[in-house]
Amino acid sequence: DGTALMHAAYALQNDREVVLEAVKVAGDALRVTQELRGDREIVLAAVKQDGWALQHASEELKADKEIVLEACKQSKDAVDYAADSVKSDPEVVELLSHGAE
Repeated sequence: DGTALMHAAYALQNDREVVLEAVKVAGDALRVTQELRGDREIVLAAVKQDGWALQHASEELKADKEIVLEACKQSKDAVDYAADSVKSDPEVVELLSHGAE
């Protein structure tokens, strides 16, 4: 899980390369960083590993269709954290109707 990053120095918690590697292993590590929740590459890597990481993304990225789709591929309930504007997107609706886990 993301607890290793939680115990790291504050500077490391917001170091882009450190956080990117951490979320590739444990998507929930996104919850630790405050400064990088709006970094598209980091958030995309996090939700590909753990769909629930969407809850820690910036509001802007919660409205990003690709990120929401990737999160919902991991856990269909991740849609609860998506922006309303994306929840009704045909691709998202189709993915959810086909029983993503």
